[in-house]
Amino acid sequence: EDREYVGFATLPNQMHRKYVKKGFEFTLMVAGESGLGKSTLINSLFLTDLYRDRHILSPEESVTQTVEIVKQTVDIQEKGVRLRLTVVDTPGYGDAINNEICWKPVADYIDQQFEQYFRDESGLNRRNLQDTRVHCCLYFLSPLGHGMRPMDIEFLQALQDKVNIVPILGKADSLTPTELQQKKQRIRDEIDKYGIRIYQFPECDPDEDEDFKQQDIELKKSIPFAVIGSNTIIEVNGRRVRGRMYPWGVVEVENEEHCDFIKLRTMLIRTHMQDLKDVTRETHYENYRAQCIQNLTQRVVRERNRNKLTRESGTDFPIPSMPPSPDHETQRLIREKDEELRRMHEVLQKMQRQMKDSQ
Repeated sequence: EDREYVGFATLPNQMHRKYVKKGFEFTLMVAGESGLGKSTLINSLFLTDLYRDRHILSPEESVTQTVEIVKQTVDIQEKGVRLRLTVVDTPGYGDAINNEICWKPVADYIDQQFEQYFRDESGLNRRNLQDTRVHCCLYFLSPLGHGMRPMDIEFLQALQDKVNIVPILGKADSLTPTELQQKKQRIRDEIDKYGIRIYQFPECDPDEDEDFKQQDIELKKSIPFAVIGSNTIIEVNGRRVRGRMYPWGVVEVENEEHCDFIKLRTMLIRTHMQDLKDVTRETHYENYRAQCIQNLTQRVVRERNRNKLTRESGTDFPIPSMPPSPDHETQRLIREKDEELRRMHEVLQKMQRQMKDSQ
């Protein structure tokens, strides 16, 4: 029996040890107007206090504030597994009187992270790449009104091809059960109506167990996730739970009959975190990378054509901004430029081959 055993069945264990030792990175963005419980929810999800030093703005400051990008990173360890969590907050979003294109700073930030990763990936030292790409965006919708506002629709349409968007219905305890279901259905209808592409759960494999398949169905039906955030521990029937106390009773954060907090945590951390990272890498980042390569290729072609035209036309079309110089000096500069373009072209061809191999 030992003679027939090669040993590659231990590969999963080897990979497990490698990644546990290295740790994991995950970048989560939260967006939506103030007062919907974004900070409280993040603290509840990861059982940490990321916002202890936060400054609460006055109403006057909120009206004049522009959209900021605030990034906080914390290392969390659980049962020997280390997670480097980065939370990107967007204070000021939706709080101004005029909220036209308030999504622009958010979109620019996501593109900047793609650009930085693209530069690092294309450089010589690729051993210690820092992945700051945004893997998921929790977009908070207000429980007020009948559906989504124009600002919400503009944001979702602007970012749908840049990041995995998971819609969240904040402060769900302000709605009755009937109102909550109506609100959810209205939001789902509007997502379909406006062709908004939110994060799509992957289909279950045929060999998955029935419990997992049922859990997947429940998660898909819960969109948008209706959540309640609270870091307050209260006692209910001898149990200590996180929740909110009202005159008519208690709302428990981790009670699936009260809200979708457990479902959101299950999806975001326990079942789909790796898929969110995979979709970011294979879809959103690859789209950005392909566009960059296409732009660079076009630039190389234009430079080559311009240099060719310059050589053929002699002195009729001198190189712009180049001082008068002897012919041999001009030819030397052109040769150096051609050599630089040739190197750029080789790099682009190498990157294009890598893209084809990865498909």
